Amino acid sequence: MNPLRLTKRSLLAAGSGLLPALLLLSPGETMAQEAIDAMRLARPDMKGTARFMSMGGAFGALGGDLTSFSYNPAGIGVYRSHELGITVDLDAQKSSMKSAGGEFTHSNTPFLLNNIGGVLTLKFNSKVVPNINFGFTYNRTASFNRVFGGGLGSINTSMTNWMAGIANSNGLTVGDVSYNGTFNPYNPNDGGKAAPWIDILAYQSYLINPEGDPDNPTWQGQFGGPSTQNGVTVPGTTGSAYATVEEKGGIDAFNIAFGGNFGNLVYWGMDFDISSLNYTRNTLYSESLDNAYVESDQGVERTSSNWNLKNWYNVSGTGFTYKLGVILRPIQEFRIGVAFHTPTYYSLTQQFQASTECYYNGNRQPIINYTNSDRNGYYEPGYSDFRFVSPWKVMVSAAGVLANRFIISADYQWDLASKMHFKDPAYDSYYYYDYFPYSDGYGFGASANSYAPVNESIKTYYSDIHTLRLGAEFRVTNKFSIRAGYSNVSSGVRQSAADGREYIYTAGTQTDYSFDDATNYVTAGLGYRSNGFYADFAYVYKHTKSTWHAFPDDPDSSVRTPSATLGLTSNQFILSLGYKF
Repeated sequence: MNPLRLTKRSLLAAGSGLLPALLLLSPGETMAQEAIDAMRLARPDMKGTARFMSMGGAFGALGGDLTSFSYNPAGIGVYRSHELGITVDLDAQKSSMKSAGGEFTHSNTPFLLNNIGGVLTLKFNSKVVPNINFGFTYNRTASFNRVFGGGLGSINTSMTNWMAGIANSNGLTVGDVSYNGTFNPYNPNDGGKAAPWIDILAYQSYLINPEGDPDNPTWQGQFGGPSTQNGVTVPGTTGSAYATVEEKGGIDAFNIAFGGNFGNLVYWGMDFDISSLNYTRNTLYSESLDNAYVESDQGVERTSSNWNLKNWYNVSGTGFTYKLGVILRPIQEFRIGVAFHTPTYYSLTQQFQASTECYYNGNRQPIINYTNSDRNGYYEPGYSDFRFVSPWKVMVSAAGVLANRFIISADYQWDLASKMHFKDPAYDSYYYYDYFPYSDGYGFGASANSYAPVNESIKTYYSDIHTLRLGAEFRVTNKFSIRAGYSNVSSGVRQSAADGREYIYTAGTQTDYSFDDATNYVTAGLGYRSNGFYADFAYVYKHTKSTWHAFPDDPDSSVRTPSATLGLTSNQFILSLGYKF
């Protein structure tokens, strides 16, 4: 095949219409973050000690637990003695992917260290200030581990047509996506337009092809209607798709807290949280097409096309959060808690790479291409770093304690997810004065905040997240306790985005995305106490449903992209051991 492929071809009869102007180049196509990445990093999870987990995480008004003061720091003020403890978690996960191609399941069982830490109590001979406490804990606050995939069945359009639509909407020329002497389209050195990496890779792999003037072409994908070839009518393109996604990593938080109480009526605390985030994503998307439109030296051929797109992405870095909390105990039997969390201010670095493997016309030798000459992508030196500001959080809690044997508690948490945002490392402003749109894309001045449109997308796709946690504990004897709990985390996705009435931008060469429904946790557990030693066990059932898309839908088209319904079920078995002295 001719690497420049400048032959003409007619406009395909179906499936390759130009996408609307909303596909104009967005920062996500050059910076590898988009609104969907924000929710992935910020969505609440529930992790902690076995006692905390078995009561549904409803500890905001109780305290006295090594996890509780990372939720409401006033929980450290409840301590009357020193403590050391450790918690481990066996997480048996099962994911299902249901689509037109059937239902497929995958299992994954990571073993995690949920929590380890201690509390030091300094006692004073004072009724006003009985003690001040200091604590240090490590907590796994979120887990990204998930594997799913399977056949997607017959498809009505091809990702190649979506790729072509991006190229058309951005007005890309053949020169923008071609190697030419010392010119590398992945890292252009001429100061011109930076083409989306997905289109450069697609062009090099014969997935999209130009029609007409190479300086003003019309780009075409492989999926189209019937045509006439050598006097013979060839049917329209048909085919099927397959996908797999593997996610790994988590968020680890190192908490330094201190607090105390006033007259055993008011408990207070503050927490300094240093978070370490690491997230890795490996994806595969493949199509098997018959009667596909593929360019060759002789022009457009109608032939078989079997190709796949592989993506690897990693983001890692650190963040800082400040938390402040108060617990009031007006009477022995009743407590009220309030806590505020600042956003986590993350400083993050990303790496990424993509490749295609294409088999045309039954050939056994594939055409293989890599982004950025098989080197991990950073886009430009110094520009692989970015800032992410997670949501503010507000928590209110209440708990009742009856006869020192029965506890019932409830927490409500409000995550201001619509306010989370990305920032350039060099700029502190959320919007910068000289960001402005052009008719053929987004223009960025020398001092512009290039994440401004991404932050607008966050507001468009997401609303705030509401979490309810309920828990109960009954002390059967002085040594044995039984516990149960429930927690619900709302979706946080606006209905217009979930229903496909908004165009969903994806980042770089990563084309797929998913929207979660509400997450539910059902919990139970046992506890044992004797002479300062304690052992707690918890079982946690977690279930989440999601809608997954292989690439974005066009809201103005009735043709739907390949999609599936995901179900994630997790059965966690948690053990905590500790000693109070």
